[in-house]
Amino acid sequence: MNQQTRLEALSAFLKAQRAKLQPETAGLPAGTRRRTPGLRREEVAQLAGVSTTWYTWLEQGRDIQVSASVLDSVAAALRLTADERRYLYALAMDAGHGTAPLREDMPEISPSMARILQELRTCPTIISDRRCRIVGWNRAASHVFLDFEQIPVESRNMIRLLFERKEFRRLAVNWEHFVRGFLAIFRAYYGQYVEDEWYGEFLREMKEAYPDFGRLWEQSEVSSAPQVLIEFRHAKAGKMLFHLTSLQVQGEADLRCSIYTPAPDSNTEHKLKQLMER
Repeated sequence: MNQQTRLEALSAFLKAQRAKLQPETAGLPAGTRRRTPGLRREEVAQLAGVSTTWYTWLEQGRDIQVSASVLDSVAAALRLTADERRYLYALAMDAGHGTAPLREDMPEISPSMARILQELRTCPTIISDRRCRIVGWNRAASHVFLDFEQIPVESRNMIRLLFERKEFRRLAVNWEHFVRGFLAIFRAYYGQYVEDEWYGEFLREMKEAYPDFGRLWEQSEVSSAPQVLIEFRHAKAGKMLFHLTSLQVQGEADLRCSIYTPAPDSNTEHKLKQLMER
Protein backbone atom coordinates (compact mmCIF):
# COMPACT_ATOMS: atom_id res chain seq x y z
CA MET A 1 0.00 0.00 0.00
CA ASN A 2 1.66 3.27 -1.07
CA GLN A 3 1.48 6.41 1.05
CA GLN A 4 -1.39 8.01 -0.89
CA THR A 5 -3.50 4.86 -0.66
CA ARG A 6 -2.73 4.55 3.06
CA LEU A 7 -3.80 8.14 3.76
CA GLU A 8 -6.97 7.72 1.71
CA ALA A 9 -7.82 4.61 3.74
CA LEU A 10 -7.18 6.57 6.96
CA SER A 11 -9.48 9.37 5.80
CA ALA A 12 -12.30 6.99 4.88
CA PHE A 13 -11.98 5.15 8.19
CA LEU A 14 -12.11 8.29 10.35
CA LYS A 15 -15.13 9.64 8.48
CA ALA A 16 -16.96 6.33 8.83
CA GLN A 17 -16.25 6.09 12.56
CA ARG A 18 -17.29 9.69 13.17
CA ALA A 19 -20.57 9.10 11.34
CA LYS A 20 -21.40 6.17 13.65
CA LEU A 21 -21.30 8.25 16.85
CA GLN A 22 -24.30 10.20 18.09
CA PRO A 23 -23.78 13.32 20.25
CA GLU A 24 -25.72 11.82 23.16
CA THR A 25 -23.53 8.71 23.09
CA ALA A 26 -20.41 10.87 23.25
CA GLY A 27 -21.78 12.96 26.12
CA LEU A 28 -22.53 16.00 23.97
CA PRO A 29 -25.84 17.88 23.61
CA ALA A 30 -27.85 16.91 20.55
CA GLY A 31 -28.07 20.56 19.49
CA THR A 32 -29.74 21.67 16.31
CA ARG A 33 -30.72 19.47 13.41
CA ARG A 34 -27.71 17.96 11.66
CA ARG A 35 -27.27 17.68 7.92
CA THR A 36 -25.19 14.51 8.19
CA PRO A 37 -25.24 11.63 10.70
CA GLY A 38 -22.75 11.42 13.54
CA LEU A 39 -20.47 13.94 15.18
CA ARG A 40 -18.99 17.03 13.58
CA ARG A 41 -15.24 17.29 13.12
CA GLU A 42 -14.97 20.03 15.72
CA GLU A 43 -16.77 17.82 18.23
CA VAL A 44 -14.32 14.98 17.73
CA ALA A 45 -11.47 17.47 18.08
CA GLN A 46 -13.00 18.79 21.30
CA LEU A 47 -13.38 15.28 22.75
CA ALA A 48 -9.81 14.39 21.74
CA GLY A 49 -8.33 17.63 23.08
CA VAL A 50 -6.79 18.64 19.75
CA SER A 51 -7.36 21.59 17.47
CA THR A 52 -10.12 21.39 14.90
CA THR A 53 -7.63 22.26 12.16
CA TRP A 54 -5.28 19.42 13.11
CA TYR A 55 -8.09 16.86 13.25
CA THR A 56 -9.52 18.12 9.96
CA TRP A 57 -6.15 17.63 8.31
CA LEU A 58 -5.88 14.14 9.80
CA GLU A 59 -9.33 13.18 8.53
CA GLN A 60 -8.59 14.67 5.11
CA GLY A 61 -5.65 12.29 4.83
CA ARG A 62 -2.96 14.96 4.80
CA ASP A 63 0.59 13.88 5.45
CA ILE A 64 1.03 15.38 8.94
CA GLN A 65 3.02 14.43 12.02
CA VAL A 66 1.14 12.27 14.53
CA SER A 67 2.09 10.72 17.84
CA ALA A 68 0.82 7.65 19.65
CA SER A 69 -0.49 9.75 22.55
CA VAL A 70 -2.57 11.99 20.28
CA LEU A 71 -3.90 8.97 18.37
CA ASP A 72 -4.87 7.48 21.74
CA SER A 73 -6.99 10.58 22.37
CA VAL A 74 -8.60 10.39 18.93
CA ALA A 75 -9.29 6.67 19.40
CA ALA A 76 -10.90 7.35 22.77
CA ALA A 77 -13.03 10.15 21.32
CA LEU A 78 -14.26 7.86 18.54
CA ARG A 79 -14.74 4.99 21.00
CA LEU A 80 -12.70 2.57 18.94
CA THR A 81 -12.32 -1.09 19.82
CA ALA A 82 -8.87 -2.63 20.30
CA ASP A 83 -8.85 -3.90 16.70
CA GLU A 84 -9.99 -0.52 15.39
CA ARG A 85 -7.22 1.20 17.38
CA ARG A 86 -4.58 -1.03 15.83
CA TYR A 87 -6.03 -0.26 12.40
CA LEU A 88 -5.90 3.48 13.12
CA TYR A 89 -2.29 3.37 14.32
CA ALA A 90 -1.18 1.28 11.35
CA LEU A 91 -2.66 3.72 8.84
CA ALA A 92 -1.78 6.96 10.63
CA MET A 93 1.77 6.02 11.58
CA ASP A 94 2.57 3.59 8.74
CA ALA A 95 3.04 1.02 11.48
CA GLY A 96 2.29 -2.17 9.61
CA HIS A 97 4.40 -5.28 9.89
CA GLY A 98 6.69 -4.19 7.09
CA THR A 99 7.01 -7.80 6.00
CA ALA A 100 8.23 -8.94 2.64
CA PRO A 101 5.54 -9.51 -0.01
CA LEU A 102 3.57 -12.70 0.51
CA ARG A 103 4.63 -15.64 -1.62
CA GLU A 104 2.24 -16.12 -4.51
CA ASP A 105 2.10 -19.89 -4.10
CA MET A 106 -0.34 -21.19 -1.51
CA PRO A 107 1.15 -21.88 1.93
CA GLU A 108 0.90 -25.45 3.14
CA ILE A 109 -0.79 -26.41 6.37
CA SER A 110 1.16 -28.54 8.82
CA PRO A 111 0.37 -32.24 9.41
CA SER A 112 -0.92 -31.36 12.89
CA MET A 113 -3.26 -28.74 11.43
CA ALA A 114 -4.48 -31.25 8.87
CA ARG A 115 -5.21 -33.67 11.72
CA ILE A 116 -7.19 -31.00 13.58
CA LEU A 117 -9.26 -30.36 10.45
CA GLN A 118 -9.99 -34.07 10.19
CA GLU A 119 -11.01 -34.35 13.85
CA LEU A 120 -13.49 -31.45 13.61
CA ARG A 121 -15.96 -33.80 11.96
CA THR A 122 -19.19 -31.88 12.64
CA CYS A 123 -17.67 -28.39 12.61
CA PRO A 124 -17.18 -26.97 9.10
CA THR A 125 -13.70 -25.45 9.22
CA ILE A 126 -11.71 -23.36 6.75
CA ILE A 127 -8.04 -22.36 6.93
CA SER A 128 -7.13 -19.13 5.12
CA ASP A 129 -4.10 -16.86 4.84
CA ARG A 130 -3.86 -13.10 5.33
CA ARG A 131 -5.21 -12.47 1.86
CA CYS A 132 -8.23 -14.68 2.66
CA ARG A 133 -7.02 -17.34 0.24
CA ILE A 134 -8.40 -20.74 1.23
CA VAL A 135 -5.52 -23.11 1.94
CA GLY A 136 -7.35 -25.89 3.80
CA TRP A 137 -10.80 -27.15 4.72
CA ASN A 138 -12.48 -30.24 6.08
CA ARG A 139 -15.18 -32.55 4.76
CA ALA A 140 -17.91 -30.79 6.72
CA ALA A 141 -17.02 -27.48 5.06
CA SER A 142 -17.32 -29.08 1.62
CA HIS A 143 -20.83 -30.28 2.45
CA VAL A 144 -22.08 -27.01 3.94
CA PHE A 145 -20.33 -24.49 1.67
CA LEU A 146 -18.70 -25.62 -1.56
CA ASP A 147 -16.52 -28.43 -2.78
CA PHE A 148 -13.42 -26.22 -2.78
CA GLU A 149 -11.47 -29.01 -4.50
CA GLN A 150 -13.46 -28.24 -7.68
CA ILE A 151 -12.43 -24.58 -7.61
CA PRO A 152 -9.09 -23.66 -9.27
CA VAL A 153 -6.38 -22.85 -6.73
CA GLU A 154 -5.99 -19.28 -8.01
CA SER A 155 -9.73 -18.66 -7.47
CA ARG A 156 -9.90 -19.87 -3.88
CA ASN A 157 -10.23 -16.47 -2.26
CA MET A 158 -13.04 -16.40 0.32
CA ILE A 159 -13.88 -12.71 -0.20
CA ARG A 160 -14.15 -13.12 -3.95
CA LEU A 161 -16.17 -16.34 -3.67
CA LEU A 162 -18.70 -14.69 -1.36
CA PHE A 163 -19.60 -12.25 -4.13
CA GLU A 164 -18.93 -14.46 -7.13
CA ARG A 165 -20.72 -17.68 -6.25
CA LYS A 166 -24.51 -17.76 -6.12
CA GLU A 167 -24.29 -20.70 -3.71
CA PHE A 168 -23.13 -18.39 -0.92
CA ARG A 169 -25.86 -15.83 -1.60
CA ARG A 170 -28.49 -18.58 -1.40
CA LEU A 171 -26.93 -20.25 1.63
CA ALA A 172 -26.81 -17.37 4.12
CA VAL A 173 -30.23 -16.16 5.31
CA ASN A 174 -28.67 -12.74 5.89
CA TRP A 175 -25.98 -12.69 3.23
CA GLU A 176 -24.78 -9.18 4.09
CA HIS A 177 -24.36 -10.12 7.75
CA PHE A 178 -22.37 -13.16 6.65
CA VAL A 179 -20.16 -11.06 4.38
CA ARG A 180 -19.54 -8.33 6.97
CA GLY A 181 -17.79 -10.79 9.28
CA PHE A 182 -15.26 -11.67 6.58
CA LEU A 183 -14.81 -8.04 5.55
CA ALA A 184 -14.09 -7.10 9.19
CA ILE A 185 -11.27 -9.65 9.22
CA PHE A 186 -10.03 -8.52 5.81
CA ARG A 187 -9.96 -4.88 6.93
CA ALA A 188 -7.90 -5.86 9.98
CA TYR A 189 -5.37 -7.48 7.64
CA TYR A 190 -5.53 -4.44 5.34
CA GLY A 191 -4.33 -2.17 8.14
CA GLN A 192 -1.87 -4.70 9.51
CA TYR A 193 0.02 -5.14 6.23
CA VAL A 194 0.11 -1.56 4.97
CA GLU A 195 3.13 -2.22 2.76
CA ASP A 196 1.52 -4.98 0.72
CA GLU A 197 0.16 -3.31 -2.42
CA TRP A 198 -1.82 -6.44 -3.27
CA TYR A 199 -4.65 -5.24 -1.01
CA GLY A 200 -5.21 -2.00 -2.90
CA GLU A 201 -5.22 -3.81 -6.23
CA PHE A 202 -7.62 -6.46 -4.94
CA LEU A 203 -10.02 -3.84 -3.56
CA ARG A 204 -10.06 -1.99 -6.88
CA GLU A 205 -10.82 -5.21 -8.75
CA MET A 206 -13.64 -6.14 -6.37
CA LYS A 207 -15.26 -2.69 -6.54
CA GLU A 208 -15.22 -2.78 -10.33
CA ALA A 209 -16.57 -6.33 -10.57
CA TYR A 210 -19.23 -6.33 -7.84
CA PRO A 211 -21.39 -3.23 -7.12
CA ASP A 212 -22.34 -4.52 -3.65
CA PHE A 213 -18.73 -4.79 -2.58
CA GLY A 214 -17.92 -1.07 -2.48
CA ARG A 215 -20.87 -0.25 -0.24
CA LEU A 216 -20.26 -3.12 2.16
CA TRP A 217 -16.54 -2.40 2.29
CA GLU A 218 -17.11 1.24 3.25
CA GLN A 219 -19.51 0.13 6.00
CA SER A 220 -17.33 -2.70 7.27
CA GLU A 221 -15.95 -2.80 10.78
CA VAL A 222 -12.50 -3.93 11.93
CA SER A 223 -12.22 -7.19 13.85
CA SER A 224 -9.46 -9.75 14.00
CA ALA A 225 -11.77 -12.40 15.46
CA PRO A 226 -15.52 -11.73 15.09
CA GLN A 227 -17.80 -14.16 16.92
CA VAL A 228 -21.22 -14.29 15.31
CA LEU A 229 -24.25 -16.55 15.03
CA ILE A 230 -25.02 -17.34 11.40
CA GLU A 231 -28.18 -18.89 9.98
CA PHE A 232 -27.96 -20.91 6.79
CA ARG A 233 -30.73 -22.30 4.58
CA HIS A 234 -29.03 -25.32 3.10
CA ALA A 235 -30.51 -26.71 -0.12
CA LYS A 236 -30.53 -30.26 1.29
CA ALA A 237 -30.46 -29.87 5.08
CA GLY A 238 -32.70 -26.82 5.54
CA LYS A 239 -32.19 -24.42 8.45
CA MET A 240 -28.76 -24.64 10.10
CA LEU A 241 -27.33 -22.44 12.86
CA PHE A 242 -23.60 -22.04 13.45
CA HIS A 243 -21.43 -20.04 15.82
CA LEU A 244 -18.36 -18.72 14.01
CA THR A 245 -15.10 -18.70 15.95
CA SER A 246 -11.98 -17.35 14.27
CA LEU A 247 -8.54 -18.34 15.59
CA GLN A 248 -5.02 -17.34 14.60
CA VAL A 249 -2.65 -20.18 13.71
CA GLN A 250 0.82 -19.32 14.96
CA GLY A 251 3.56 -19.46 12.33
CA GLU A 252 5.23 -17.54 9.52
CA ALA A 253 2.28 -17.88 7.12
CA ASP A 254 -0.14 -16.00 9.44
CA LEU A 255 -2.99 -18.43 8.89
CA ARG A 256 -6.50 -18.21 10.29
CA CYS A 257 -8.78 -21.05 11.35
CA SER A 258 -12.51 -20.30 10.97
CA ILE A 259 -14.61 -22.86 12.82
CA TYR A 260 -18.39 -23.09 12.42
CA THR A 261 -19.73 -24.84 15.52
CA PRO A 262 -23.34 -26.12 15.38
CA ALA A 263 -25.53 -24.10 17.75
CA PRO A 264 -26.15 -26.29 20.83
CA ASP A 265 -29.84 -25.38 21.07
CA SER A 266 -30.56 -26.51 17.50
CA ASN A 267 -30.59 -29.75 15.52
CA THR A 268 -27.86 -28.50 13.20
CA GLU A 269 -25.30 -31.14 14.21
CA HIS A 270 -27.80 -33.93 13.55
CA LYS A 271 -28.65 -32.47 10.14
CA LEU A 272 -24.97 -32.15 9.27
CA LYS A 273 -24.30 -35.78 10.18
CA GLN A 274 -27.18 -36.89 7.98
CA LEU A 275 -25.95 -34.70 5.14
CA MET A 276 -22.47 -36.21 5.32
CA GLU A 277 -23.81 -39.78 5.46
CA ARG A 278 -25.74 -39.47 2.22
